[in-house]
Amino acid sequence: MDPVKRTRKPPDKRAERARRTHEKIVEAARELFVAQGYGATSLQQIADRAGVAVQTIYFVFRNKRTLFKGMVDASIAGDTEPVATLDRPWFRAACAAPTAAGQLRAQVRGARGVLERVAPIMPVIAAASATDPEIAAQWPQSQDPRYTVQRVAAEVLVARPDVRPDVSVDTAADLLFGLLSPELYLLFVRDRGWSPEAWEEWAYATLHAQLCAEPPRPRDDGHVPWPGGG
Repeated sequence: MDPVKRTRKPPDKRAERARRTHEKIVEAARELFVAQGYGATSLQQIADRAGVAVQTIYFVFRNKRTLFKGMVDASIAGDTEPVATLDRPWFRAACAAPTAAGQLRAQVRGARGVLERVAPIMPVIAAASATDPEIAAQWPQSQDPRYTVQRVAAEVLVARPDVRPDVSVDTAADLLFGLLSPELYLLFVRDRGWSPEAWEEWAYATLHAQLCAEPPRPRDDGHVPWPGGG
């Protein structure tokens, strides 16, 4: 036994309070931006919704544009932690799957989680970017970060034993980038009324048909819950 008594470091209560305050502000901003739009929402309204002083928002985020970017980033990630998509547990688990089919299943499920959060704010982002050049400049136009993520996934995918032999990294990346896009998700779920579950099954089945050499395995209940799937 270690003769030196070890003591557990007490939690940093100040850091925990700061984290909760950050999350409350971001959530209040998301609710108001979606309901009212970027231009019509003031920092005072966000402060009132979050239950904090407006000076607190200035201290944490500096200005409305930075808060907007933080809200978008948190919607993509699912939390306010500064962890890139490539390092997120769901993405790492998908890339660790031993087969292409397993990777696609996990990746489509993870993408659905992201898209369910991001879909409601897509019109807000478009409107804000169209009226405020500084908002638009926060997202570089040279290369979409989503493509960077899908390119990494494609490089892993083509090394799997059940991938189609004629599939290149470029083709796989393009298919992942296109089929898992927020635009296509909105087309099916918002515009055509599909459920998120139906979109997930369709996206997986379509990607599997294009990228995998083996036929897809049926779900445990044998049902495919998307229009035309039986």
